[in-house]
Amino acid sequence: MRIAKWISGAIMPFLLAGCAGLSSLVEVATPTDLYTLSPKSTFSTSLPRLKSQIVVDQPTATALVDTNQIAVQPTPLQVQYLPEARWVDRAPLIVQALMIESFENSGKVPAVGSSAIGLRADYLIVTDIREFQAFVPQTVEPSALQVDVRLNIKIIDAFSDRIIASKSFEEIVPSKSDAAADVANAFDEALGDTMRDAIEWSIRAIAKNVASQDRPS
Repeated sequence: MRIAKWISGAIMPFLLAGCAGLSSLVEVATPTDLYTLSPKSTFSTSLPRLKSQIVVDQPTATALVDTNQIAVQPTPLQVQYLPEARWVDRAPLIVQALMIESFENSGKVPAVGSSAIGLRADYLIVTDIREFQAFVPQTVEPSALQVDVRLNIKIIDAFSDRIIASKSFEEIVPSKSDAAADVANAFDEALGDTMRDAIEWSIRAIAKNVASQDRPS
């Protein structure tokens, strides 16, 4: 009986310590909400149909954007990230995948993919993500967060290895609140509008370049 009591008394502190450790582990393992974004599926019916194959390179971005964290700038020189919320992947990879799918959804491009699949490209789409964050408007009375998405697109002719067109596209969309779900919805709208404009412009620029060279598109 004494042995049993001693064992019980000796083990109890370790059990309690273990419970405290388990509690902190549970705290650390609090689920993080994951968010994704959607491709565009509706485009102008006046877009020309191409016969060219397109490769969309992985976009470049600064360290502020090249992460799976959702960036917020409370001031122009300060960067923070939404707590307990993440993108499902690094932002440049999300943008690349959505641009490829959006080009496919246009129905105007016979083949589009990433360089990783070894597609022989007629044209390369090179994207630099210049803005991809929420920010607090610098007004007298601060309003809700706004989301800024700006993409710089360069189209490279793979045959001549030269840039045939370059343009930036930007959308700023207000978020309904600073809740992660509302911020993600604002990102989805801003990126969607930016991609639609960029893809329609890219298709028209490629068609114009092909026509000027009088070679099969």
